Amino acid sequence: MNQYVDLHMHSLWSDGIHPPAELVAMASASGLRAIAIADHDSVDGIDEALEAGLRCGIEVIPAVELSVEFKRFRDIHLLGYFIDHRDAGLRSLLAGFRSRREERGHAIIDRINRRLARQGKGRISHHDMPDIGEGAFGRPHIARLLVTKGVARDMQDAFDSYLIPCNVPKRYLPMAEALAEIHRLGGIAVLAHPQSISRDRGVIRETVRELATMGLDGLEVFNNMCFDDDMIFLEDLAAAHTLVMTGGSDFHGFEDDVAIGVGRGGLSVAYRLVDAMRLRQAYICRSSSQGGGRTV
Repeated sequence: MNQYVDLHMHSLWSDGIHPPAELVAMASASGLRAIAIADHDSVDGIDEALEAGLRCGIEVIPAVELSVEFKRFRDIHLLGYFIDHRDAGLRSLLAGFRSRREERGHAIIDRINRRLARQGKGRISHHDMPDIGEGAFGRPHIARLLVTKGVARDMQDAFDSYLIPCNVPKRYLPMAEALAEIHRLGGIAVLAHPQSISRDRGVIRETVRELATMGLDGLEVFNNMCFDDDMIFLEDLAAAHTLVMTGGSDFHGFEDDVAIGVGRGGLSVAYRLVDAMRLRQAYICRSSSQGGGRTV
Protein backbone atom coordinates (compact mmCIF):
# COMPACT_ATOMS: atom_id res chain seq x y z
CA MET A 1 0.00 0.00 0.00
CA ASN A 2 1.20 3.50 -0.80
CA GLN A 3 2.48 5.18 2.34
CA TYR A 4 1.90 8.80 1.32
CA VAL A 5 -0.78 11.25 2.41
CA ASP A 6 -2.12 14.75 1.77
CA LEU A 7 -3.33 16.39 4.97
CA HIS A 8 -4.45 19.74 3.58
CA MET A 9 -6.96 20.27 0.80
CA HIS A 10 -10.20 22.18 0.27
CA SER A 11 -13.60 21.35 -1.18
CA LEU A 12 -16.44 23.48 -2.51
CA TRP A 13 -17.69 23.77 1.05
CA SER A 14 -15.14 26.57 1.48
CA ASP A 15 -12.95 27.96 -1.30
CA GLY A 16 -12.23 24.83 -3.33
CA ILE A 17 -14.09 23.83 -6.50
CA HIS A 18 -14.46 20.04 -6.12
CA PRO A 19 -17.06 18.13 -4.05
CA PRO A 20 -15.54 16.14 -1.17
CA ALA A 21 -16.29 12.77 -2.80
CA GLU A 22 -14.51 13.90 -5.95
CA LEU A 23 -11.43 14.87 -3.95
CA VAL A 24 -11.40 11.43 -2.36
CA ALA A 25 -11.60 9.79 -5.79
CA MET A 26 -8.76 12.00 -7.04
CA ALA A 27 -6.66 11.04 -4.02
CA SER A 28 -7.36 7.38 -4.70
CA ALA A 29 -6.30 7.79 -8.32
CA SER A 30 -3.09 9.43 -7.07
CA GLY A 31 -2.37 6.39 -4.91
CA LEU A 32 -2.61 8.13 -1.54
CA ARG A 33 -3.34 6.21 1.64
CA ALA A 34 -4.96 9.03 3.65
CA ILE A 35 -6.20 12.60 3.23
CA ALA A 36 -7.70 15.42 5.27
CA ILE A 37 -10.14 17.87 3.72
CA ALA A 38 -9.60 20.90 5.92
CA ASP A 39 -12.14 23.43 4.70
CA HIS A 40 -11.97 26.99 5.94
CA ASP A 41 -14.29 27.39 8.94
CA SER A 42 -16.50 24.52 7.71
CA VAL A 43 -16.97 20.81 8.45
CA ASP A 44 -20.01 20.32 6.23
CA GLY A 45 -18.20 18.17 3.69
CA ILE A 46 -16.62 15.69 6.08
CA ASP A 47 -19.40 13.09 6.19
CA GLU A 48 -19.50 12.94 2.40
CA ALA A 49 -15.73 12.49 2.35
CA LEU A 50 -15.86 9.74 4.99
CA GLU A 51 -18.45 7.80 3.00
CA ALA A 52 -16.41 8.18 -0.19
CA GLY A 53 -13.31 7.10 1.68
CA LEU A 54 -14.96 3.83 2.67
CA ARG A 55 -15.86 3.16 -0.96
CA CYS A 56 -12.41 4.06 -2.30
CA GLY A 57 -10.30 2.58 0.47
CA ILE A 58 -8.93 5.98 1.46
CA GLU A 59 -8.57 6.98 5.10
CA VAL A 60 -10.23 10.36 5.67
CA ILE A 61 -9.20 12.34 8.75
CA PRO A 62 -11.87 14.80 9.99
CA ALA A 63 -10.31 18.26 9.88
CA VAL A 64 -10.98 21.99 9.73
CA GLU A 65 -8.92 25.12 9.06
CA LEU A 66 -9.81 27.98 11.38
CA SER A 67 -9.13 31.66 10.68
CA VAL A 68 -7.33 32.91 13.78
CA GLU A 69 -5.72 36.06 15.15
CA PHE A 70 -2.80 36.25 17.55
CA LYS A 71 -1.35 39.50 18.82
CA ARG A 72 -0.61 41.70 15.77
CA PHE A 73 -1.07 38.85 13.31
CA ARG A 74 -4.37 38.44 11.43
CA ASP A 75 -5.59 35.52 9.40
CA ILE A 76 -3.34 32.87 10.88
CA HIS A 77 -4.59 29.46 9.77
CA LEU A 78 -4.93 26.80 12.45
CA LEU A 79 -5.64 23.22 11.40
CA GLY A 80 -7.62 20.91 13.66
CA TYR A 81 -7.27 17.16 13.04
CA PHE A 82 -9.27 14.18 14.40
CA ILE A 83 -11.97 16.54 15.60
CA ASP A 84 -15.55 15.58 16.48
CA HIS A 85 -16.99 17.30 13.42
CA ARG A 86 -20.59 16.52 14.43
CA ASP A 87 -20.33 18.44 17.71
CA ALA A 88 -23.29 20.85 18.04
CA GLY A 89 -21.22 23.62 19.62
CA LEU A 90 -18.70 23.53 16.79
CA ARG A 91 -21.39 23.60 14.14
CA SER A 92 -23.03 26.59 15.81
CA LEU A 93 -19.70 28.43 15.94
CA LEU A 94 -18.94 27.71 12.29
CA ALA A 95 -22.47 28.64 11.18
CA GLY A 96 -21.80 32.13 12.51
CA PHE A 97 -18.51 32.26 10.60
CA ARG A 98 -20.22 31.11 7.40
CA SER A 99 -22.89 33.80 7.71
CA ARG A 100 -20.26 36.49 8.15
CA ARG A 101 -18.23 34.98 5.29
CA GLU A 102 -21.22 35.37 2.96
CA GLU A 103 -21.81 38.94 4.14
CA ARG A 104 -18.14 39.71 3.53
CA GLY A 105 -18.31 38.19 0.04
CA HIS A 106 -21.28 40.35 -0.92
CA ALA A 107 -19.58 43.46 0.50
CA ILE A 108 -16.41 42.75 -1.52
CA ILE A 109 -18.46 42.30 -4.70
CA ASP A 110 -20.19 45.64 -4.04
CA ARG A 111 -16.82 47.36 -3.73
CA ILE A 112 -15.51 45.66 -6.87
CA ASN A 113 -18.61 46.71 -8.82
CA ARG A 114 -18.07 50.33 -7.80
CA ARG A 115 -14.48 50.03 -9.01
CA LEU A 116 -15.62 48.43 -12.29
CA ALA A 117 -18.16 51.22 -12.81
CA ARG A 118 -15.41 53.83 -12.47
CA GLN A 119 -13.42 51.89 -15.07
CA GLY A 120 -16.37 51.73 -17.44
CA LYS A 121 -16.64 47.93 -17.16
CA GLY A 122 -19.60 45.66 -16.42
CA ARG A 123 -20.83 44.29 -13.12
CA ILE A 124 -20.31 40.89 -11.50
CA SER A 125 -22.70 38.90 -9.34
CA HIS A 126 -22.35 35.93 -7.00
CA HIS A 127 -25.11 34.28 -9.02
CA ASP A 128 -22.54 33.88 -11.83
CA MET A 129 -20.31 31.61 -9.71
CA PRO A 130 -21.36 28.04 -10.56
CA ASP A 131 -18.60 26.31 -8.59
CA ILE A 132 -19.46 27.43 -5.05
CA GLY A 133 -21.84 24.51 -4.43
CA GLU A 134 -23.34 24.59 -0.96
CA GLY A 135 -20.49 26.47 0.62
CA ALA A 136 -20.16 30.16 1.28
CA PHE A 137 -18.19 31.89 -1.45
CA GLY A 138 -14.83 33.45 -0.74
CA ARG A 139 -12.25 35.62 -2.46
CA PRO A 140 -10.85 32.84 -4.72
CA HIS A 141 -14.35 32.28 -6.10
CA ILE A 142 -14.69 35.99 -6.87
CA ALA A 143 -11.23 36.00 -8.46
CA ARG A 144 -12.18 33.10 -10.73
CA LEU A 145 -15.32 34.97 -11.76
CA LEU A 146 -13.27 38.06 -12.65
CA VAL A 147 -11.01 35.91 -14.83
CA THR A 148 -13.98 34.15 -16.45
CA LYS A 149 -15.59 37.52 -17.24
CA GLY A 150 -12.37 38.72 -18.83
CA VAL A 151 -11.95 41.50 -16.29
CA ALA A 152 -8.68 40.05 -14.96
CA ARG A 153 -5.93 38.22 -16.84
CA ASP A 154 -5.43 35.54 -14.19
CA MET A 155 -5.96 34.85 -10.49
CA GLN A 156 -2.98 36.94 -9.42
CA ASP A 157 -4.18 39.90 -11.49
CA ALA A 158 -7.67 39.53 -10.00
CA PHE A 159 -6.26 39.77 -6.48
CA ASP A 160 -3.82 42.58 -7.24
CA SER A 161 -6.30 44.71 -9.20
CA TYR A 162 -9.56 44.01 -7.35
CA LEU A 163 -9.60 41.63 -4.38
CA ILE A 164 -6.84 43.31 -2.39
CA PRO A 165 -7.87 46.97 -2.95
CA CYS A 166 -11.54 46.08 -2.44
CA ASN A 167 -11.01 43.82 0.56
CA VAL A 168 -13.32 43.71 3.58
CA PRO A 169 -11.79 42.49 6.87
CA LYS A 170 -12.62 38.97 8.03
CA ARG A 171 -13.67 37.93 11.50
CA TYR A 172 -11.01 35.93 13.30
CA LEU A 173 -11.14 33.61 16.28
CA PRO A 174 -8.66 34.47 19.06
CA MET A 175 -5.83 31.93 19.14
CA ALA A 176 -6.49 30.82 22.71
CA GLU A 177 -10.14 30.15 21.90
CA ALA A 178 -9.27 28.28 18.71
CA LEU A 179 -6.75 26.03 20.49
CA ALA A 180 -9.22 25.33 23.30
CA GLU A 181 -12.00 24.50 20.83
CA ILE A 182 -9.89 22.04 18.87
CA HIS A 183 -8.81 20.32 22.08
CA ARG A 184 -12.39 20.27 23.39
CA LEU A 185 -13.32 18.40 20.20
CA GLY A 186 -10.68 15.76 20.91
CA GLY A 187 -8.38 17.00 18.17
CA ILE A 188 -4.84 18.25 17.75
CA ALA A 189 -4.01 21.80 16.67
CA VAL A 190 -1.46 22.40 13.91
CA LEU A 191 -0.15 25.71 12.61
CA ALA A 192 -0.66 25.79 8.84
CA HIS A 193 2.11 27.06 6.52
CA PRO A 194 4.01 28.98 9.23
CA GLN A 195 5.74 31.13 6.60
CA SER A 196 2.42 32.89 5.98
CA ILE A 197 2.92 34.63 9.33
CA SER A 198 6.28 36.08 8.33
CA ARG A 199 9.29 35.34 6.14
CA ASP A 200 11.43 36.38 9.10
CA ARG A 201 12.53 33.15 10.76
CA GLY A 202 13.13 34.94 14.03
CA VAL A 203 9.47 35.99 14.08
CA ILE A 204 8.33 32.46 13.22
CA ARG A 205 10.58 30.97 15.88
CA GLU A 206 9.29 33.27 18.63
CA THR A 207 5.65 32.88 17.56
CA VAL A 208 5.87 29.08 17.57
CA ARG A 209 7.58 29.16 20.97
CA GLU A 210 4.68 31.16 22.41
CA LEU A 211 2.03 29.02 20.74
CA ALA A 212 3.68 25.84 22.00
CA THR A 213 3.30 27.10 25.57
CA MET A 214 -0.40 27.75 24.81
CA GLY A 215 -1.02 24.20 23.61
CA LEU A 216 -0.09 24.08 19.93
CA ASP A 217 0.44 20.45 18.92
CA GLY A 218 2.12 20.62 15.54
CA LEU A 219 3.55 22.45 12.54
CA GLU A 220 2.72 22.02 8.87
CA VAL A 221 6.36 21.46 7.99
CA PHE A 222 5.76 20.29 4.42
CA ASN A 223 3.82 22.96 2.55
CA ASN A 224 3.78 24.92 -0.71
CA MET A 225 5.30 28.03 0.85
CA CYS A 226 8.62 26.31 1.53
CA PHE A 227 11.72 27.54 -0.28
CA ASP A 228 15.39 26.65 -0.01
CA ASP A 229 15.86 24.98 3.39
CA ASP A 230 12.53 26.07 4.92
CA MET A 231 11.47 22.46 5.55
CA ILE A 232 14.69 21.78 7.44
CA PHE A 233 14.15 24.93 9.52
CA LEU A 234 10.57 23.90 10.35
CA GLU A 235 11.59 20.32 11.16
CA ASP A 236 14.18 21.62 13.62
CA LEU A 237 11.62 24.02 15.11
CA ALA A 238 9.07 21.23 15.57
CA ALA A 239 11.69 19.05 17.25
CA ALA A 240 12.77 21.88 19.56
CA HIS A 241 9.22 22.20 20.93
CA THR A 242 8.21 18.52 20.68
CA LEU A 243 5.57 19.28 18.05
CA VAL A 244 4.25 16.79 15.51
CA MET A 245 4.89 17.44 11.84
CA THR A 246 2.23 17.44 9.11
CA GLY A 247 2.09 18.36 5.45
CA GLY A 248 -0.23 18.87 2.53
CA SER A 249 -0.75 20.42 -0.86
CA ASP A 250 -3.35 23.04 0.15
CA PHE A 251 -5.12 21.97 -3.05
CA HIS A 252 -8.18 24.00 -4.07
CA GLY A 253 -8.63 22.86 -7.65
CA PHE A 254 -8.24 26.16 -9.49
CA GLU A 255 -4.43 26.31 -9.33
CA ASP A 256 -2.39 25.55 -12.42
CA ASP A 257 0.66 24.37 -10.48
CA VAL A 258 -0.70 22.46 -7.47
CA ALA A 259 -1.61 18.77 -7.53
CA ILE A 260 -3.05 16.52 -4.84
CA GLY A 261 -0.34 14.68 -2.96
CA VAL A 262 2.61 16.56 -4.43
CA GLY A 263 1.70 20.25 -4.23
CA ARG A 264 4.00 22.13 -6.56
CA GLY A 265 6.14 19.05 -6.98
CA GLY A 266 8.26 19.14 -3.84
CA LEU A 267 5.97 17.44 -1.33
CA SER A 268 6.19 13.84 -0.20
CA VAL A 269 4.29 13.43 3.05
CA ALA A 270 4.75 10.03 4.69
CA TYR A 271 1.96 8.15 6.46
CA ARG A 272 4.19 7.78 9.52
CA LEU A 273 3.33 11.40 10.30
CA VAL A 274 -0.30 10.35 10.77
CA ASP A 275 0.84 7.70 13.27
CA ALA A 276 2.70 10.40 15.21
CA MET A 277 -0.38 12.64 15.12
CA ARG A 278 -2.48 9.83 16.60
CA LEU A 279 0.01 9.31 19.40
CA ARG A 280 -0.17 13.02 20.19
CA GLN A 281 -3.96 12.92 20.19
CA ALA A 282 -4.01 9.88 22.48
CA TYR A 283 -1.65 11.60 24.91
CA ILE A 284 -3.81 14.71 24.96
CA CYS A 285 -6.97 12.71 25.56
CA ARG A 286 -5.36 10.80 28.43
CA SER A 287 -4.07 14.03 29.99
CA SER A 288 -7.50 15.66 29.70
CA SER A 289 -9.31 12.68 31.25
CA GLN A 290 -6.82 12.64 34.14
CA GLY A 291 -6.98 16.40 34.63
CA GLY A 292 -3.31 16.75 33.79
CA GLY A 293 -1.47 19.54 32.01
CA ARG A 294 -0.47 19.73 28.36
CA THR A 295 3.30 19.69 28.69
CA VAL A 296 4.71 16.94 26.45
